Amino acid sequence: MAEASTNEALQVRHEQYIKLTSVIRYHCIMERWHNKLAVVTGASGGIGAACARAMIGAGLRVVGLARREAKLKELKESLPRDLQKNFIPRHCDISKEEQVQSTFDWIERELEGADVLLNNAGITRETELVTPGNTKKLQEVIDTNVMGVIWCTRAAFNNMLKRDVEGHVVIINSIAGQQVLNFIDVLPSFNIYPATKFAITALTETYRQEFQLHKSKVRVTGICPGAVNTNIFPEEIHFYVKDMARLDPSNIADAVLYALRTPQHVQIHEITIKPMGELF
Repeated sequence: MAEASTNEALQVRHEQYIKLTSVIRYHCIMERWHNKLAVVTGASGGIGAACARAMIGAGLRVVGLARREAKLKELKESLPRDLQKNFIPRHCDISKEEQVQSTFDWIERELEGADVLLNNAGITRETELVTPGNTKKLQEVIDTNVMGVIWCTRAAFNNMLKRDVEGHVVIINSIAGQQVLNFIDVLPSFNIYPATKFAITALTETYRQEFQLHKSKVRVTGICPGAVNTNIFPEEIHFYVKDMARLDPSNIADAVLYALRTPQHVQIHEITIKPMGELF
């Protein structure tokens, strides 16, 4: 009986030791990001807000970009009082090149520049590729989902390169960038959205190659979630998606932190995350 009790006690101590060393290792790895600056696009809600919270909790400062300034203010006020100073809200419509450039000029002038860029902002529109007169809707999706990523990454990368820092560009992609999902008999067409996400898949690999070409210390990671509980779906189709198996935005934030905390020589090129029970 005494021997069994001793073995149980040793097992508990061993488990506690493993947990403690894991926590210490996590904090030591994240220490290199302490007080570094992250820029998060689409930070006013959903995945962007969750990632901003997680990065601030891990010791980074975050510039949150979005069109909805009131939502950015709400996010700042929801943070613990001692961490609110580490969230810097900034209005920016990333579908407008001039706004992106002026925003990153301001970041460089006032804050030296970003060490981490999280390209998160993305939109959908309800239409079909064959619908007459829908060019404005299609262009809005392309400008936000593709061109916004290009403009933000160009500005952030060149600043990282100039400062010769260990940087990281993370791009929120989608499983729609891996396959064109066919729900045409139960959901409205995803129209241009999958094409923009396939573009992001190609861009992620191109960035990896170009970052190497410039002999930079900047890594790039694409994160491809399945369905996530956010407001990206237009109001018109909420009825169709409300019962879907969906991830929580915090699940995506965990993946972002995982990519950040890997050693500098490790290139986490792509992470795919699906909720249990997802049918595709």
